[in-house]
Amino acid sequence: MKLIVDTHALLWALDDPAKLSQKAAVELKSLGNDLVVSAGTIWEIAIKVGLNKLSLSLPYRQWMAKAVTDLGLVVIPITLENAEVQAGLPHHHRDPFDRLLVAQCLVDSLPVVSMDAQLDSYGVIRIW
Repeated sequence: MKLIVDTHALLWALDDPAKLSQKAAVELKSLGNDLVVSAGTIWEIAIKVGLNKLSLSLPYRQWMAKAVTDLGLVVIPITLENAEVQAGLPHHHRDPFDRLLVAQCLVDSLPVVSMDAQLDSYGVIRIW
C-alpha cells in the first residue's frame, strides 16, 4: 500500500519512535508499504528549523537524507491539481501544510499516517 507520511509522524519515526502509535509504527516499517512524503512536508520542516521552532537530531540536510534513506521515502511534488483541490477545501483545518496533505491524499487516493483527527473531516483514510 502507498502511504503519505504527515510531518509529525516523520519526525517521530526518526527522532522519537515511542510517540508513534503501534499501528503507525508497524505500517511505517512494513516492507509491503511504499512511503511517500510531500515536498510541502520537507518545506514545512525546513521553515520550522530555520525559525528555531524545531530541533532535529542532525543538521537539516543530513536529517532529511537519513529520513529518505531509513524509511525508503519517495518525495512527491506539489502539483497544480493539488493546489486547486486545496483551494477548494472547506476550512476544517487551518494549517496550510495539513490542507496540502489532504489535497494530495484526495488527488492521489493516498491514506495518511497521522495522529491528527481533524483530517478525518475531509474523508481521507487516516492510519494511526
